[in-house]
Amino acid sequence: MSEPEPVIESYAFACMMCGHGWEQSYEIHHHVDSKGRPFVTYHTDGERVPSPLTRPTCLNCGEHVVRIMRAGQVRSVESVRQRSRRT
Repeated sequence: MSEPEPVIESYAFACMMCGHGWEQSYEIHHHVDSKGRPFVTYHTDGERVPSPLTRPTCLNCGEHVVRIMRAGQVRSVESVRQRSRRT
């Protein structure tokens, strides 16, 4: 049996310690182990990475107090910030 095509999911992250925000897309591969149990692996830029949903790490300060949100949240805040700087 062939495995399904990978699914792309994107998340926004905000560090509650330093305020850094970023967004990341993940390619999620669905698998079945030798006992028939399903599991998934996460990949970015072709490399396997830990699940972003378990103990995410801030890319700026290394802390783990990170809020996970739907994609687009960081971009929305950044665009408002840029508009306010122009005025």
